[in-house]
Amino acid sequence: MRERKNEKTTGADEEGAVVLTGLAPVVGEAPLILILGSMPGAASLAAAQYYAHPANRFWPLMALLFPEETARLSSPDYEERLEGLRRSGVALWDTIGSCERAGSLDSSIRNMTPNDVAGLLKSHPTIGTVVLNGSKSAVVWRRHAQREALLERPDLRVLALPSTSPANARLRLADLEMTWREALAVG
Repeated sequence: MRERKNEKTTGADEEGAVVLTGLAPVVGEAPLILILGSMPGAASLAAAQYYAHPANRFWPLMALLFPEETARLSSPDYEERLEGLRRSGVALWDTIGSCERAGSLDSSIRNMTPNDVAGLLKSHPTIGTVVLNGSKSAVVWRRHAQREALLERPDLRVLALPSTSPANARLRLADLEMTWREALAVG
């Protein structure tokens, strides 16, 4: 069995769960918004790219929300998309640094270790808004990062928004755009 990047197959249990390690944060020089997912799915970990599953609406949504960077955010080149985010003042990371999971669903996450989101916010004081991409991200934020982050930064704006994941199929891209645009007050 071939090992995939960011995945330790030695920890597999009888249900197929493996120990997974997330991706490094993507942060530009002076980010204004931090978008936090929960934990990258299998496609993202295999590609070592945020939101790599072709059915995830994250990149199309970013292209709609930040039209001045649409060309970069719509590019097939991952580094171009990241540059589009940086130019839009957006940083990316996840609330979970490592966990056990079989498959890609957040509901399968066990034995997780949170990322030091409060530390990231402390080292990047230009971030004024944290967006929690989906309910699992919001739950982990509340349990592991919220208290410390808000003690340090009481002015921080925190938004729990609907997930861009293909598992959240009840919302169309247009619905996500409307909700995210209104919450972020962009465009």
